[in-house]
Amino acid sequence: MIRIANGQGFWGDWLEAPRRLVEGGPIDYLVLDYLSEVTMSILEKQKRRDPSKGYATDAVALAAALMPKLLGHGIRIVTNAGGVNPVTCAKAILARTKAAGIRGAKVAVVLGDDIGDRIDEMVSRGVRFDDIETGRKIGAIRRNLLSAHVYLGGFPLAKALSTGAQVVIAGRSTDTALTLAPMIHEFGWGERDWDRLAAGTVAGHIVECGAQCTGGNCSVDWQSIPDMANIGFPIVEAKQDGRFVITKHPGTGGRITVASVKEQLLYELGDPTAYLTPDCRADFTSLRLRQDGGNRVAVEAVRGGPRPPTLKTSLTYAAGYQAVGTLVYSWPQAIEKARAAEAMIRTRLDDLGLEFQEVHGEVLGAGACHGPAAAPSHDPPEVVLRMGVRAAERSPVERFTREMVPLVLNGPPTATGFGEGRPRVRQVVAHHASLLPREEIETSVEVHE
Repeated sequence: MIRIANGQGFWGDWLEAPRRLVEGGPIDYLVLDYLSEVTMSILEKQKRRDPSKGYATDAVALAAALMPKLLGHGIRIVTNAGGVNPVTCAKAILARTKAAGIRGAKVAVVLGDDIGDRIDEMVSRGVRFDDIETGRKIGAIRRNLLSAHVYLGGFPLAKALSTGAQVVIAGRSTDTALTLAPMIHEFGWGERDWDRLAAGTVAGHIVECGAQCTGGNCSVDWQSIPDMANIGFPIVEAKQDGRFVITKHPGTGGRITVASVKEQLLYELGDPTAYLTPDCRADFTSLRLRQDGGNRVAVEAVRGGPRPPTLKTSLTYAAGYQAVGTLVYSWPQAIEKARAAEAMIRTRLDDLGLEFQEVHGEVLGAGACHGPAAAPSHDPPEVVLRMGVRAAERSPVERFTREMVPLVLNGPPTATGFGEGRPRVRQVVAHHASLLPREEIETSVEVHE
């Protein structure tokens, strides 16, 4: 059996979790999942401003601080913190480690996911990059393309683990691959061990969002979940035959039940009979869950099938500009004041003749989240008017940012919450996903020590 813990569900997750996992009890692997499509967009913008950036910087200080524990106890980190600049991330970790006087550290980097410099060549050979949701051709966004990556599976990461590195860094891998890779490495699973690969994929899916499977963001009897301030992050106890248990360190907060695991299983789930990854097809309807004692859920009988012939790509492109601003209105008639303010702003934007792709307004506290399904809110103590605009050019968005704060003096009464001044104009980075024949991709491992 091996114990694989996940200490980060996204870039910005609880900073204390990884350290507590390493110090709170025995684990063999620490998974740190930092990436999402939005995060990749942020990292790409950072790298364009500064070529030494483009990775999850939190991972650098964390890996260096934990390196003595990794070396002393044989714990290994597997992470996608590399983002769009994994080699620089690895070098930064080793520089920090060396500065702390620690010797013997080794970092392995998985390469091959970045296809940005190959797009034109592949298109010239007839490779298609049609968006899988809209059918949009890549020609429509090529001029504004910012980055292009392909999702890698667990086998390239397992190859990196075979180097003996204490830290394995990938760029754009699937979230589930981070947990699956140690199982492939430790148990020697082959590329056609569909059921076992599917089991490892399901395990990765359950823990990929960190404490979301241990009671965080859980809708089942959430008021009674103990000690949420010290919530324990998940640990997978995996066996070679594919069976595994979801648990956490003793004495930590949160709660692991069949219900909490089921909620996470439904996360981002399309066809439950065919959850597709680069490694296999996992059938979520085949598995069985059972409570295996306190804060332990056993997962068994996972079935899988052949992997798809394609890999999913993640392309980002510049798609104009946006700005979002807020104002707070207080009782009485808070809702009416907010809606009157929205109408004023819309009228003024129309009078200016500005062209927007979208103007959106919502009143938080008056059904903005649930719409017509929300309970009636006749006269709440306060509400928040949130308005946003998006346009192809920056200038109309910039003009919008000057229209909200004036309402403090010349709009409906009781406006407040404007201390930060004008909203910020931000570039919109949009996402284009397509499918690429897997034979187009070759991965490699680069070791730094």
